[in-house]
Amino acid sequence: MDRRLLEVVHRELDGGRYGVLSTVVDEQGSSPRSRGASMWVRPDGSIEGTVGGGLLEHETIREALALLDSGGGSKLFSKALDASQAGEEGMVCGGSVRVYLEVLGQDDELLVFGGGHVGRALAQAAAFAGFAVTVWDDREEFANPERIPWGRTVALPLEAFAREFSTHGRTYVVVATRGHALDGEALALLDGRPAAYVGMIGSRSKIAAVRAALLARGVSQAHLDRVRQPVGLPIKAETPEEIALSVMAEVVAVRRGADLESLRRGW
Repeated sequence: MDRRLLEVVHRELDGGRYGVLSTVVDEQGSSPRSRGASMWVRPDGSIEGTVGGGLLEHETIREALALLDSGGGSKLFSKALDASQAGEEGMVCGGSVRVYLEVLGQDDELLVFGGGHVGRALAQAAAFAGFAVTVWDDREEFANPERIPWGRTVALPLEAFAREFSTHGRTYVVVATRGHALDGEALALLDGRPAAYVGMIGSRSKIAAVRAALLARGVSQAHLDRVRQPVGLPIKAETPEEIALSVMAEVVAVRRGADLESLRRGW
């Protein structure tokens, strides 16, 4: 991998993004690129670098996006580059290559909207459980590395954060901002975005009010129906730290495929 591509991948991973690193690991006969040639494939299909162009590059991108859709991990795929092996669509270099695809940055992550007492406690508990953590708050005094040292903090207006954050099938989201209106705005931003879990902290009456307002705005019912409400397992939590344990217990249950409904029974 050349240094420029390494810098691009590092910068995007450091910024909370993810993608697929695609590397030629074997070549037989004539091929457009040699072992070590690499390409970074983003979730939108855009790329940095190249594994050789043409049909090989097209199929590498397709395989990379399929890997992202399947939930991540890695895979190895082979591609014949001559017409006799590849059929009518084949390339005519006369050889074959194997490309190793590895998803980077798509780890189990917790995204917390709100850097207050509960958000801070959630960040600590999630980091302890092995999650990559991002905490957003529009107040820098609440979202900063000194106050929340267990992950990434973002102090931006919500509209600005909406343009930069991304989610995937291993993203767990908890909405715990300072008020009903801001909770609603955060939930609205998640409509149509993939997530393994979405939960919102609050009483049943608050949740019902936020839900009604969002439905009236056109937020999809399917999205609102996936929101865990009330959030967390029923352990009679009161303090921010106890609430964080309750929420993370539910998140881990989802992560491990536990029977969540039986765990929540009696809430």
